Amino acid sequence: MTAPSFGRLIGASLGPGDPGLITRRAWDALCAATFWTYPVRKHGGESYALEIALRAGLPLPAQHTPLVFPMTHDRAVLHRYWHTGAAAAIEFLQRGIDVTFLVEGDASTYSTFGHLARAVAQQAPHIAIETIPGVSSYHAAAARVNQSLADTDDTLAILPAGYGVAEVERMLNNFDTLVLLKVKPLLDDLLHMLERKGLLEHSYFVEKAGAPQERVVREVRSLFGTKVNYLSLLIVHNPQRAKRDMVRGCRKPVAKEAHELAE
Repeated sequence: MTAPSFGRLIGASLGPGDPGLITRRAWDALCAATFWTYPVRKHGGESYALEIALRAGLPLPAQHTPLVFPMTHDRAVLHRYWHTGAAAAIEFLQRGIDVTFLVEGDASTYSTFGHLARAVAQQAPHIAIETIPGVSSYHAAAARVNQSLADTDDTLAILPAGYGVAEVERMLNNFDTLVLLKVKPLLDDLLHMLERKGLLEHSYFVEKAGAPQERVVREVRSLFGTKVNYLSLLIVHNPQRAKRDMVRGCRKPVAKEAHELAE
C-alpha cells in the first residue's frame, strides 16, 4: 500500500523590500509554488510580503490566501490566530500541496513564520517544514549606508526598541553596535539618550529598507519631533565602549604553529 504523500510548508524569505534581494532559492520556490499564503494584520488588510513578491514580477498563483496575524501582545489571542492559520495550511498540506508562506525580511528573525511552523508541527508532526533564509532589514540598512555592523572582535546586539531606553542604554555598555528595531514609539526618547551619550553622530536611521518608500537619514538629529514608519530601525555604533579582554586560547601564535608542524 502506497503511503500518503503530504505537501511541505515552506517559509520563503523575500528580504526587506527590494525584489533584487530575493535569493535564488526563494525565487525558485515561489516560481514552483502552486499555493501561496502570506501574513496580514487584519481581515481585508494588505500584505507587505505579498507586495514584495508582486513588485518582483512574480505571478500570483490561482490558489492563494492571506493568514491573519494581528498586532497584539495578547498571547491568548495570538495563539488562537497561529493555530487557525496552521489549520488552514494543513488543509492543503494533507492533500499533497506545498504551501509557501511569504516572509518579509528573514524567516528566522522576528518572523510570523516561526509561530506558524511551530503550530503546524504541533497539529501535524508528519508535515515537512523548510525555511529559506533571506536578507534581514538591518543587513540591508547597513549595506545601504556602506557601514559595517561589526568589525574584527566587535560585539553586536539586535533588539526591539520596545524594551525601553534604560535597557538600550545599559546594553550600550556591553556592545559595540546596537540594532534597534521598531523605533517608532520611542524615537525621541532614544535620540535624547544618544545625544546625552554623544552617539548621535555614530547612528543612522533607515525606514522601509529596500522598498520604493525607503528613507535613509544619516543626520539623525533631524528626526526629533518627526513621525516615522513602523518598519524603521536605528543602528548605533558605540566607539566609546571599554572593551574587555578576550579568551584567545584557540588562537595559536604563528611561530608556535610552525614549530609544532615541524615536529
